[in-house]
Amino acid sequence: MARRFDLIVIGSGAGMNVAAQAVQEGMSVALLEHGEIGGTCLNVGCIPSKMLIYPAEVIRMLEDARPLGIEGAITKVDFSRIMGRMRHFIEEERRGMEEAVLGTDNLEWFRGTGKFIGDHQLKVGDQEIIAEKIVIASGARAEIPPLPGLKEAGYLDNVSVLSLDHLPESLLILGGGFIGCELGHFFSALGSRVTIIGRSPILLKGEDPEISERATKAIGGYANIDVRTNHEVRRVEVGGESKVVWALDRSMGKERRFEGEKILVALGRRSNSDRLEPEKGGIETDDRGWIVVDEHLETTNPGIWALGDALGRQMYRHTANYEASVVWNNAFSDELVEVDYHAVPHAVFTHPMIAGVGMTEPQARQAGHDLLIGKSRYIDVAKGYAMAEEGFVKVIVDALDGTILGCHIMGSSAPELVQQVTYIMNAEDHSYLPVARSQVIHPSISEVLVRALGSLAP
Repeated sequence: MARRFDLIVIGSGAGMNVAAQAVQEGMSVALLEHGEIGGTCLNVGCIPSKMLIYPAEVIRMLEDARPLGIEGAITKVDFSRIMGRMRHFIEEERRGMEEAVLGTDNLEWFRGTGKFIGDHQLKVGDQEIIAEKIVIASGARAEIPPLPGLKEAGYLDNVSVLSLDHLPESLLILGGGFIGCELGHFFSALGSRVTIIGRSPILLKGEDPEISERATKAIGGYANIDVRTNHEVRRVEVGGESKVVWALDRSMGKERRFEGEKILVALGRRSNSDRLEPEKGGIETDDRGWIVVDEHLETTNPGIWALGDALGRQMYRHTANYEASVVWNNAFSDELVEVDYHAVPHAVFTHPMIAGVGMTEPQARQAGHDLLIGKSRYIDVAKGYAMAEEGFVKVIVDALDGTILGCHIMGSSAPELVQQVTYIMNAEDHSYLPVARSQVIHPSISEVLVRALGSLAP
C-alpha cells in the first residue's frame, strides 16, 4: 500500500524552498533526491564554479593593471588549494543541509530516483508514495552528443571537472555557451592552454548580438585562450597521451585538428524528466523532454507543478527560487498568480563580466516594439576612464511609453549594474524616468548606465 503525504517534492534544489515552507505549515512532506542534497547550484553549479572563478578574476585583474602603470607577476598558482577550498565549503554546506533535513519532523528524505507509476503516485526503490500535491524540481544534466570517439577518449563535464586533482596543461572545450566560457576563463587564467570550439559564429549567442560580438573578441584576447567559433566538431580521437578533436571550419570548409590533455563538453543541458517517467503520471513533456506547464506553472496533470531547470526556460537558481514562490502560492492559495519572466536578470562570470536583463534588441523588434536604443562605453565616464576598461552598456526602451525592455552590459560590475535596472523594471510603470530624475554619485561606474539612457535614440 502506498504511503500518503500532503506534499511530494522531487528535487532538493529550489524544490527545498517549497518543502521547507510546507513543513513550517505542519504538512507531511516527502522529499525525493537521488543525488547530493542541495541540487545543482550548491553541489556542481553556481556556488562551486564561482568559488573557482574568483581566483581567476584576480589574476586577470593583475594583467589588466598594466595600462594603469602597475605591473606584477603571479609567482604561484596552487590549484590543489583552490579546489580544496571550494570542496570544503560545499561539503560543509551540504552536511548542514543533510542534518537539518534528517532532524526535521514531518519531512522524510527518500534517497533515490522516483518514477511515476500512476496518477499522483510514485515509486522510490521498493516504496510507493502518493500525494494530492506534487512539485517537480528535478533539474537538468549535461547534454552529451553522440560524437564518434568521444566516449572512448573520455571527457569532462560540469560535474566531473570539479573532481580534477591537477591543472591540465591543455584543455579543449566543446561549446561556446556560458559554462564553456566561464570554465575557459578559469583554466586559462590559472595557466592551462584553453581552446574553445563553438559551432556558432560568436560566443554566448544567447546574449544581445552586440554584447556577444564584443565578448568573443575580448575573451579571445587574453593569454592562454584560443577561441575557434564557427567550428563544428565532427569526431574525437586519442593521439598518444593527448586527445584530438577534429572540427569543420565552416567559414573555410576545411577540417581542423585540435589537440589537448583533456576535453570538456559544454554543449548545453538536457532535462532529467526522462528519469521520472512522467508520461505514466499524466505529465506532458515537449520534444526535448522539458516539462510542459501553464502560466501558473501547473503541469498537464492538475495538482502537479514544476519549476526550475526542469522547465528548460530561464535556467538560473534565482529564477527557480522565484518560480518556487509562484508554485507555493498557486498550490496553497485560492488566488492564482501568473509567472512573470519580463525582467529575469543573469550574469556570465567570464572576464570581462557580462550581464543582462529583459529582451535583446532582436527580441524587442520581433515583439513589435518601436525602440529607443542607448549605448555608452565605460571610458566615456570618469570612473570608467580611470579603470582603463573597454566596458560597454546597451539599454533598450519602448519609444512609446519609456518602458525599459532590456539592458545588456559587458565589463566590471556588470551584474551589479544590471541589478539596478532589474529593480526599475519591476517598479510600477517600468519606466527609465526614475533614473533620469536621480542624482548619481560622481565619479562612479553607475554613471555609465545613466549616460546610456541619456543617449537614447531611434
